[in-house]
Amino acid sequence: MATTKRFHRHYDVPGLPLYWIIIAYIIIGWFWPVIGLLALICMIGPVLTSIWRGRWWCGNVCPRGNMYDRLLSKYSPHRPIPKFVRTFGFRLFMVFFIFTMFGIQLSQARWSEGGLAMWSDIGRVFWTIIVMTTIVGVTLNFIYAPRTWCSFCPMGTISRWVAPRKAPLPKPFTNIHVSGRCEEKCKMCARVCPMQLTPYECRGEEIGYLHPDCLKCGKCEKACPLKITELRH
Repeated sequence: MATTKRFHRHYDVPGLPLYWIIIAYIIIGWFWPVIGLLALICMIGPVLTSIWRGRWWCGNVCPRGNMYDRLLSKYSPHRPIPKFVRTFGFRLFMVFFIFTMFGIQLSQARWSEGGLAMWSDIGRVFWTIIVMTTIVGVTLNFIYAPRTWCSFCPMGTISRWVAPRKAPLPKPFTNIHVSGRCEEKCKMCARVCPMQLTPYECRGEEIGYLHPDCLKCGKCEKACPLKITELRH
């Protein structure tokens, strides 16, 4: 019996193996909880940079996203990401849920003691949230697709909300531009997109592909057989 070829698949591109950062973070944080505070970088960074660059951080800097793309993607079934996890309602729920969990756990920290004990407790809160959400993300990788978690990640969602969506675009902003010569026959850009988006839909448009979930990873540019897809300002 013939099998249906999956639309999305793993695609390697040059780059650094940043996933070692998340692995080291989890291991070191177990012994020295204060290291958990470093999670603030990956919470503030994507939102701040998204104001000018969209979800660029998620596709180029995030160690966990790097782990999904470069490591776990090789073993994922690459099934379609469920539509409901992309809805505004579900994403809003996840934002409130995760930040509520943060608030509850932070309220139990030893604030009155101050010093290393207090900062270790706070660091443990961040570390615990990162570990738990990583477990969820890894599990979803083996059920659906590598970037399933990224489709409703709270920080990714907030980044999505503040990302530029129309002209005039900020000077640092880059996005995908597809030539009008594209006939949508191969759809290779969609096959390799980690977020399972469809960049070919912007063919011939001067402003380019402004989907707020585009990670600016450049995979569609490198995979395009006709070299008519370009990531640029």
